[in-house]
Amino acid sequence: MAAHAPCHICDDVLASVELVTKCQQASTAANEFVGEIARVLLADPAAYGQFCHHGYAWYATLAEAIQATCDWAAALDRDGRLQDLERLILAATTSEYLAQIIHGIAMSQDEVVRPDHYGLATAATRLAGSYPDVLAMNIERLGSQIVSASRQRENLGDPGLDDTLDMIADQFRKFSDELIRPFAQGWHERDELIPDTIIDQLSELGVFGLTIDEKYGGSGMGKLAMCVVTEELCRGYIGVGSLGTRAEIAGELIQLAGTDAQKNHYLPGIASGDILPAAVFTEPDTGSDLASLRTRAQKSANGWELTGNKTWITHAARSDLMTVLARSKPEQPGHRGLTLFLLDKTRGTDADPFPDDKISGGEIKVLGYRGMKEYTVAFDGYCVPEESALGSEEGKGFLQLMSTFEGARIQTAARAVGVAQCAYDLALGYATERVQFGQPIIEFPRVHGKLARMIIDISAARQLTYAAARVKDRGNRCDIEAGMSKLLAARTAWSCADNALQIHGGNGYATEYAISRVLCDARILNIFEGAAEIQAEVISRGLLKRLS
Repeated sequence: MAAHAPCHICDDVLASVELVTKCQQASTAANEFVGEIARVLLADPAAYGQFCHHGYAWYATLAEAIQATCDWAAALDRDGRLQDLERLILAATTSEYLAQIIHGIAMSQDEVVRPDHYGLATAATRLAGSYPDVLAMNIERLGSQIVSASRQRENLGDPGLDDTLDMIADQFRKFSDELIRPFAQGWHERDELIPDTIIDQLSELGVFGLTIDEKYGGSGMGKLAMCVVTEELCRGYIGVGSLGTRAEIAGELIQLAGTDAQKNHYLPGIASGDILPAAVFTEPDTGSDLASLRTRAQKSANGWELTGNKTWITHAARSDLMTVLARSKPEQPGHRGLTLFLLDKTRGTDADPFPDDKISGGEIKVLGYRGMKEYTVAFDGYCVPEESALGSEEGKGFLQLMSTFEGARIQTAARAVGVAQCAYDLALGYATERVQFGQPIIEFPRVHGKLARMIIDISAARQLTYAAARVKDRGNRCDIEAGMSKLLAARTAWSCADNALQIHGGNGYATEYAISRVLCDARILNIFEGAAEIQAEVISRGLLKRLS
């Protein structure tokens, strides 16, 4: 059980004032290697299948994660905030992700993409030979130091936020610790809706209006603030942290594309929490292929009549407003015939989820991600006024919806970071208290190695998510950055939850232990808001299009 043998090269680089520079050089080399993969794919796209194209997305994502980590460390260094823990995280993250780029990246549990898939095994060997000191700073060598430093600090390192965002994070961390974490397991086990009192308190804290303009009653803050709040709430329970997702999607849709009347009517209510929205897009046979949906909207004397079936609608019963994507122009194929409608409905209950005439549905029982509940919803000629079409524009629904995907995916990445942090908290607590063979199990290398890997993965996913949020806040397109953040953060949430349950051993498989819930919650993050395969497709196509 002895620790890994000492490495003088590793220790020298770690202690050097040039650590940030050395890691930045490795980051540049990693990105150059990713560029080589892109050139291979562009030279003969037909020779490489979807696996290799999606693998390229993963390579680009890990290279970007190294870069985001280096940028984070450099910013802390400039501010005099780069301490031992942050240096350890920088070194180990760069080492571990560079090693994955060189030797192979797990796209899922049993799908590993390697350099030789692109004929670049020699180039990968050359990259490894250029950075032996960086590769030596791996989890096996630094893991115990990372965990020790993190325990002393009682955090996972300085996230690199300004004073305002730090205060916001602290406020919501306390809220989560006091009012969410102690009750989350009970809500999950009873499969019940998150209490209205929690929604009221979130409303008072401004969660639902965080990114809505101040003139409509919101806070007018950006996506980075949204990430900070979401992460801390999901650290307590993903169900609570996800309550804001529906407000985020509906608020952004209406703020970007709504008429003045729609903005004035809906945005203040969404911001205050008086109007709870639900996103109603997915259908039984469409999944991610929204352009193929069949729910139809027909003109009538009173406006529009909606008819069709939807599924996997989160928070559908308790919502007051549904944003419904329907086909209003059946003669036009694909996305061109789709329109988004703002559908007012009566708030339902468990006993009577859909009290309105011509709307029906039922609950879908799920393993995790409870607290809002999932539903099927059927419309049978449900009438909405003519002015319910978003922006009073027909046929623009798909494009309007696409404009919100970036923000939704960034927010989902933040949710994943929060879930991963929750898993780490549970694992650390258990490993510290559980005694085996005469000592706490945290003293065993394989246990503190798992904890150290959680720390670096969480840190990398967080910084990649923050980087995407900052691009969005500058008003720039960030579909690729958003996809990368969700891709990595979802993998991180699942790996952290899985490792945390492993640390719990058999107890982790018992429903009385919260990690059993967190494992179920983490699994959905690789699926909703665009499955991992969809993210990889978006990233790969987008990057190759930029280069072609």
